[in-house]
Amino acid sequence: MGRSKKPLPILEGVTIEAVAAEGKCLFHWGELVVFVPWCVPGDVCDVQIRRKKHSFAEGEVVRFIKRSDVRALPFCEHFGVCGGCKWQNLPYEEQLRFKQQQVFDQLTRIGKVELPEMRPILGSVKTREYRNKLDFGCANRRYLTREQLGDESLRKDIPAIGFHITGAFDKILPIEQCHLMDPLHNDIRNAIRDYALEHGLSFFDLKAQRGLLRDVIIRNSNSGEWMVILQVHIDHLPLNIDHYEERERESVNGQWSMVNGLLEYIKDNFQQISSLMYVDNQKCNDTIGDLDIRTFSGSDHIFELMEDLRFKVGPKSFYQTNTEQALHLYQVARDFAGLTGQELVYDLYTGTGTIANFVARRARQVVGIEYVPEAIEDAKVNSALNGITNTLFYAGDMKDILTDDFISQHGRPDVIITDPPRAGMHPDVVKTILRAAPQRIVYVSCNPATQARDLQMLDADYRVAAIQPVDMFPHTPHVENVVLLQRRS
Repeated sequence: MGRSKKPLPILEGVTIEAVAAEGKCLFHWGELVVFVPWCVPGDVCDVQIRRKKHSFAEGEVVRFIKRSDVRALPFCEHFGVCGGCKWQNLPYEEQLRFKQQQVFDQLTRIGKVELPEMRPILGSVKTREYRNKLDFGCANRRYLTREQLGDESLRKDIPAIGFHITGAFDKILPIEQCHLMDPLHNDIRNAIRDYALEHGLSFFDLKAQRGLLRDVIIRNSNSGEWMVILQVHIDHLPLNIDHYEERERESVNGQWSMVNGLLEYIKDNFQQISSLMYVDNQKCNDTIGDLDIRTFSGSDHIFELMEDLRFKVGPKSFYQTNTEQALHLYQVARDFAGLTGQELVYDLYTGTGTIANFVARRARQVVGIEYVPEAIEDAKVNSALNGITNTLFYAGDMKDILTDDFISQHGRPDVIITDPPRAGMHPDVVKTILRAAPQRIVYVSCNPATQARDLQMLDADYRVAAIQPVDMFPHTPHVENVVLLQRRS
């Protein structure tokens, strides 16, 4: 017989000490650090230990004894279940303070490089309705909280449109109202849900890989345009049925007829949508970058405005999701670049060329590199739209494109601006940058931890001259950071 495990204890009257990673807080239990979600420093509470390891434990608040004075009232009915805005219970000033500290801790503990004094973090212009894009999953079974599971009157197989919950990959938390985007997006999403339920459209079953409605992407822009992308999954019949071809054709045509009915309903009831699109996704994941997205009505893009520039944003385009704060982020990057009009600039991970075009008028030439071919085509269009003629764009894997031969062909850059994904830069890319030896590197990061790792690799030849954190995502622990590196003499 196996050894029975000791029951994990409830710790009574503990005081939450500090904010930790991933939006959790922590306190010490003997020599162990205990991580706890949905609380703030200064809370006094009883904590049930849920998981215990050698150096840390994870717990859950089961009773608040005294709530901290440093606390805000969450404004969303889904707070505490939806994992999107874990810091709604913290006043915004405290969020900024912890984000500033997070950047400092990661640059010092991971990077271990000499740092100048950090500039105060730039807070977001908006703390609600600041996003220009949200992605909602569809599932044939909604997620039920622990309290709801005990309610026999609640059915577990009711379809839902909303957000995925950590640990419940095949279920969706139904979202009635999200405060992160203009309220129209709630109307659109809820109307899609109601129409689907009324007309018998099936919702996706992630385990069985069947079901018609799979995902809804909603975007809007500061030019007043809206884009909706309906992701569907057309079910195909088994191969061993009688009269397969005829029945298969009837089944597929029937499903497409239902999809067309929903699209017509969206088009007729939401005149604000200038780009209504759809895609049939037969893959096991919801990514659509490699799929053919079709336009049902309107155009296949919307426009974002930044200073005196216009940027085309398509269904596969990356564009910073906090439009107003993106302007401040890119202004910092442009100022750090110190351009005089004579410089050759490389813009790595250029996306749709937003930064490249944003700095182009202050540079001699800008060369942008990006993995996604469609994004590069948008970058070229964005240059043409704005009458910018001193940009060149290339598509491909960064470590394969940015080589010594590429630099020999296009010239040694005076300035490199790099804005990599959360994983940071590939070591081969860092080595190529060191051989290219630009005078300045402007490193824009959405993950200060991997940024710190890359700074350590660059430290032999470059010193950190300036650090500017920027908050792009209020009520979350995520923070952007811009670092200026100057070549050592």
